[in-house]
Amino acid sequence: MSTLKSFFKDTIIYGLATVLPRLMNFILVPLHTDTLDTSSYSDNTYFYVYAAFFNILLTYGMETAFFRFFSKSESKSKVFSTTLISLTITTVLVFVFVFIFNQQIAEGLDLRLDYFNNLVGVIALDTLVVAPFAYLRATGRPIKFTVIKLSNIAVYVALNFFFLWGIPKFGIPLSGYDNSDLVKYIFIANLAASAFTFVLLSPYFFKTKMVLDFSILKQMLNYSWPIMVAGLAYVINENFDKWILPQLLDKDINGAYAGCYKIAVFMTIFIQAFRLGAEPFFFNHAKEKNAKKTYATIMKYFVIFGSLMLLFIVAYLDIFKVLIVRDESYWIALDIIPIVLLANLCLGIYFNLAIWYKLTDKTRYGMYISIVGAVITVALNLLLIPKFGFIAAAWATLLAYLSMAIISFALGQKHYKVPYDVFRVLLYLLAGAGLSFLVYYNFNANYYVSSAILFAFFAFILVLEKNEIKQLLKR
Repeated sequence: MSTLKSFFKDTIIYGLATVLPRLMNFILVPLHTDTLDTSSYSDNTYFYVYAAFFNILLTYGMETAFFRFFSKSESKSKVFSTTLISLTITTVLVFVFVFIFNQQIAEGLDLRLDYFNNLVGVIALDTLVVAPFAYLRATGRPIKFTVIKLSNIAVYVALNFFFLWGIPKFGIPLSGYDNSDLVKYIFIANLAASAFTFVLLSPYFFKTKMVLDFSILKQMLNYSWPIMVAGLAYVINENFDKWILPQLLDKDINGAYAGCYKIAVFMTIFIQAFRLGAEPFFFNHAKEKNAKKTYATIMKYFVIFGSLMLLFIVAYLDIFKVLIVRDESYWIALDIIPIVLLANLCLGIYFNLAIWYKLTDKTRYGMYISIVGAVITVALNLLLIPKFGFIAAAWATLLAYLSMAIISFALGQKHYKVPYDVFRVLLYLLAGAGLSFLVYYNFNANYYVSSAILFAFFAFILVLEKNEIKQLLKR
């Protein structure tokens, strides 16, 4: 249980690194949806779809490879320097190439040139700090990691309010300011925040002896390239709907869809915090005697917390929608929220299950599973959106992530059998999902009934898990 306490402690600290920036970012959603119409918000979403895609390409799975080799290598400094040098060289080369052909590439992506130039700058700077951030996590320095992450988002949020609220409200003079194109200032704020973070982490480029070990690099690349393909497939799963909706329907619907999607941010925060704490923990404790049992326990409590969060958000959705997306023109897409929340919970389960192929160095399986998910996503979106509208995109995401979790579980039990409490996991997942849809479609805005159902579900969990919880708290 002491191992579990260590995991929960790290996850809480890393959670702060995720929750606090997300909460700070969270206050931008009302600002953006208040100042941008649904069409402009669609442009904002489009920008970050491409950002996610290129981020995977430029990091090519090296972050996960770093954790794997750093945890087992005796030459940890060589692993770090090799990772840092490799990512720096490839980023610089790509940046130079893109800079030369920026006009042609921007036209091919259907992005304005100034938007595209900002995109390239953000991606390059964010890629350069991947290795330093990974080093902080691998060496158990979550507080410094958190402080830098918070500094990044503080700059981003402050500049967003300055450009989108402060200048128009107080008439602050700014040369070249264009209030008819506010979305570009969101991208400028992001670029400035990324540059600030790079400056804070730049000492790590000189902290260790720079050695590019080609033997280590070859092993890392063999491990990482399937992760890159899996990452690209993940980006498709997560963003294809927001890329295809403007083409199959229109930009206004995509803006409303993307705006309501933001209400699921709390589940996304929970999953991201889990990943930040879990990935280095899983690798570092792989050789422990009770490692597999620990992984199984973590899975169960992940599903418990996730199911409670799912039901909580749906039960008080009428409050969240007013707090997060105040413009009622966005509310036409509210029906996606229970589906998207459940889809993200299934994604979190998949991330938990995925440890089997990372620990056994069978990362190709992760690539295959993610490709299956991407195929499901693309096929269902293209087939169903023209017939059923934007709601089909949410269902496609859920089915893709659910399929990936099922396939990963089946393969994992063959290659790296973890004694998951399948009955309890399914019980909590199905109960949380069933009660959430019950509340949404039958007791929407009925807070007395919704609260009673939420409390009953929580009490049900406590009754079943009280003995284990007592043991955990004692130790």
